[in-house]
Amino acid sequence: MELKRIIYTVLTLLLVPIFAEAQSGSADFIDMVSDYSNGNYISAKQKAEAIVKSEPGNDAAWYYLGLADMGLRNYAGAEKNLSEAVRLDSGNFWYGQNLAMAYAMENKVDESISQYEKLLKLFPKKSDIYYRLFTLYSYKQQYDKALGALDAIEQTFGKNDQTEMYRFSLLGQQGKTEEAYQALRDYTDEYSSTQALGILADHALDEGKDSLAIDYYDKALELDKDYAPARLGKAEAYRMTGKYQKYFPVLKGIMNDTEIPTAAKTDYLKAVLQNDHRLWRPPFLESMDTVFSEAIAAAPSDTAMAKMAGSFYYTAQMPDKMLKVFKDIIDKNPEDTSSTVTYIQVLGTLEQWDGVVGESQKAYDKFRDKVFLDMKIWGQYNSRDMKGVIQTCKTILTSSPDSASALSAYTTLGDSYHELGEKSKAYKAYDKALKVNPDYAPVLNNYAYYLSLEGKNLKKAYAMSKKTIEQEPDNSTYLDTFGWILHLQGKDLEAKPMFKQAMIYGGKDSSTVMEHYATVLEKLGETDLAKVYRAQAKQKAEEEAKAEKTK
Repeated sequence: MELKRIIYTVLTLLLVPIFAEAQSGSADFIDMVSDYSNGNYISAKQKAEAIVKSEPGNDAAWYYLGLADMGLRNYAGAEKNLSEAVRLDSGNFWYGQNLAMAYAMENKVDESISQYEKLLKLFPKKSDIYYRLFTLYSYKQQYDKALGALDAIEQTFGKNDQTEMYRFSLLGQQGKTEEAYQALRDYTDEYSSTQALGILADHALDEGKDSLAIDYYDKALELDKDYAPARLGKAEAYRMTGKYQKYFPVLKGIMNDTEIPTAAKTDYLKAVLQNDHRLWRPPFLESMDTVFSEAIAAAPSDTAMAKMAGSFYYTAQMPDKMLKVFKDIIDKNPEDTSSTVTYIQVLGTLEQWDGVVGESQKAYDKFRDKVFLDMKIWGQYNSRDMKGVIQTCKTILTSSPDSASALSAYTTLGDSYHELGEKSKAYKAYDKALKVNPDYAPVLNNYAYYLSLEGKNLKKAYAMSKKTIEQEPDNSTYLDTFGWILHLQGKDLEAKPMFKQAMIYGGKDSSTVMEHYATVLEKLGETDLAKVYRAQAKQKAEEEAKAEKTK
């Protein structure tokens, strides 16, 4: 946090109305104080200015004039007016402290330090002054003076966790790491501190001294059996040393503790699962299942923990567990559309396409959100229900007349009709899609390719396909379509570079593209190279067929 923000935060907490005894009966003075206390800084300033004009020796009015400037973020004015209040009454603590703050807000750190040092001579028992000086010395990297301020605090008021954490941080900033930890050790020898013991335990664990770390964690837990950092640290000590039989009982206790924030548990599990891949495999799957069950039971409405559990079950190949987790999420959050979307996506991941279709329809009936019609089409397409796809597309066109929805629906209609062999209807759907967006490359490509397969309207096909490669010259599918149309037009010399480009951008992953290229090479008399691509095309086709059978 930058210095101005630190000082301003402290300032808003410390500003206290100061009533000078001599002015306590003045109605104008009381109105000024009232305005300031209610945050009416402009009015307070105007009244203060009127008072000091008629009573230039009124130190309290100068003080409130300075405070009003502070409230208005006019720090130069605050410094000027507070300086006058201090000149008139140098022994007033509040005048002096707020002047020091005004200096700090102007980033006049040296002047602020000097003012606090003057106050310290007048008020040696004011702990606030020591802490302000400590902050300012640290900011100026005057570490010896900062440590001196801490020593003075401890000598005057005694040691506590706050001063020792300051000391630890300050020594660390100077690179005096061992000295910093030794200071904590000395402190824990004399005082009970869960925080200090936890830090020492973490340090011991980082140094590979797991027995010492566990000893420190246990001491911290003797002071506070629910101290979460020590419980997590102890669990980590067991995990890092492979003592899983001790790790899981501690971890389960943490996960079912409702006092520990669920976000902290989620962050911990996310980090540990990223770093310890053994937890994803037997023999730990059952224990991790229990860990997630405990965590979800402790915070049943927290979707972040449940979703992470679902992801774990997916990676661990526990589909039934995964599906149950996401089903429970929507049962507990029936109005949350995003959770419903996630559940349907999970069904699709498991290739439960009937479930995708059914849940999507239920969700659409409930939320009337087009996204669920899109998901229904996803399920219908993968279950090869092309008639169902067509019907859902028609529903979209009726219920969602916007251009983006219409473009997508007409495109899908064209593809679906073509799969059913209804070419005339397919082309009509494509024509409607192109009326919405004449440059839509997916439709232009499919339309052109299907025309080329029929060997008709090649001029129209050529024009459409040419648009696609102008838009995406590195798309192997579009390059293949354009190259094949050129071949059908007898332009094999022009077709060849299209296929060479397609090979560079992924064409070798398609048996069709390589088969087309081999045909063009044969036409050009390059029979040896044609044989190579023909063989590769055959092998790829066999792989594609095998992959299709395993779906």
